[in-house]
Amino acid sequence: MLDFIAGIIVTSWFGIHRQPQPELKPMELLPWSTTAIFELPRLNRDRHSSQKIVSYLENLTDQGFEGNRQGIWVQSDWTVLGSNSGQTALPAASLTKVATTLAALDKWGVQHQFLTDIYLVGKLNDGIVEGDLIIQGSGDPFFVWEEAIALGNALNQLGIRKIQGDLLIIDKFYMNYQDQSLAAGELFKQAIDQTQWQREVRQQHDQMPAGTMAPQVAIAGKVKTINHLSEQAQLLIRHRSLPLGEILKQMNLYSNNQMAQMLTDLVGGAVKLALVGQEVAGVEPSEIELVNGSGLGESNRISPRAVCQMLITIERLLHSSAWSTADLFPTAGRDTVGTVQARSLPPGTILKTGTLDRVSALAGVIPTGDRGNVYFSIINYGNQVERFRQQQDILLNDLVQSWQLIPNNLSVATKYNWYLGDPQRNSLNIEH
Repeated sequence: MLDFIAGIIVTSWFGIHRQPQPELKPMELLPWSTTAIFELPRLNRDRHSSQKIVSYLENLTDQGFEGNRQGIWVQSDWTVLGSNSGQTALPAASLTKVATTLAALDKWGVQHQFLTDIYLVGKLNDGIVEGDLIIQGSGDPFFVWEEAIALGNALNQLGIRKIQGDLLIIDKFYMNYQDQSLAAGELFKQAIDQTQWQREVRQQHDQMPAGTMAPQVAIAGKVKTINHLSEQAQLLIRHRSLPLGEILKQMNLYSNNQMAQMLTDLVGGAVKLALVGQEVAGVEPSEIELVNGSGLGESNRISPRAVCQMLITIERLLHSSAWSTADLFPTAGRDTVGTVQARSLPPGTILKTGTLDRVSALAGVIPTGDRGNVYFSIINYGNQVERFRQQQDILLNDLVQSWQLIPNNLSVATKYNWYLGDPQRNSLNIEH
């Protein structure tokens, strides 16, 4: 069933007071320009935009793609510029990460930092710990080589060169997107001892600021897990992660599935993601069905309208802070790596991509001076993913020809110059 709706949006930012939508009966696929339901509504003042969207959809059906499986929703702050299957839950691919981003912000707030604590059990004599080293994590999904190297250097600063006992892992310690405690512990053990470095670790160390030391903390024992912290444990170092907003930016920039799933598990699972979408963003239950937080698999389904509602809600959650959606998602014209590297999108467009074997999705925000923010979500289904991407880019560039763009070039990260392995995020207990 194809439906094209354009007019004044009747939903508030919170998704309440929604007018019931009349149910449209299935109809035979006819040329769009002669089908009554595709006539431009009189209430829609942006005739140019509506016609561009109609032409885009006609082009897809002309190429043989199923019209009712090509989802689109475009709206300015109050006006729906176009919709096709806009309220139908469709395979969303990595647009699922918009829901993950929303749930993480709702739970922790944009400036939250995950803690990783390092403890000592035993005595320190002449650089040697006669006992064990303990890592207590809290679920940092972006703890990677650089962060571990900085912690190794902090241990060296405390005079520690060797651990005679074991490396003990407690709670949620992840490393290099590995969420299995023993495997993460083995990576940490390697990272803090330069004599055990392989090529990958050396390459990451070479990209750290000039003068960054190569740590040497040898652990003689094995990596083990424990259930609780010993009363004899002495806190050595408290490590704070990058702010959640920057972690989300990196997750969305590279569409990192492991990071997304770690965050999903921490907030309570895929069911919780969908529930947050419903309760916080006002998404209809029928418009969001999730089985994971990454978007892998066609069982993750979100309607184009629901994606836009969640983007609007993310902006609302950030309203009282210095952050914006441009700090959490890639921005065209500013970010040139990750999933946006080969895209040709209007400068300043804040976006999230999504790709599966038969799904190409694109959603985001276009800041304008004459329409406010324009939110869009496009979900294409078929075996021509690369063609879908090209046509999505063409559509957005066609739409903005009559709009006054407001480029987004700066970010919170630019102001604060955060980087992986920053020793300033390690607090040392020098009285251990």
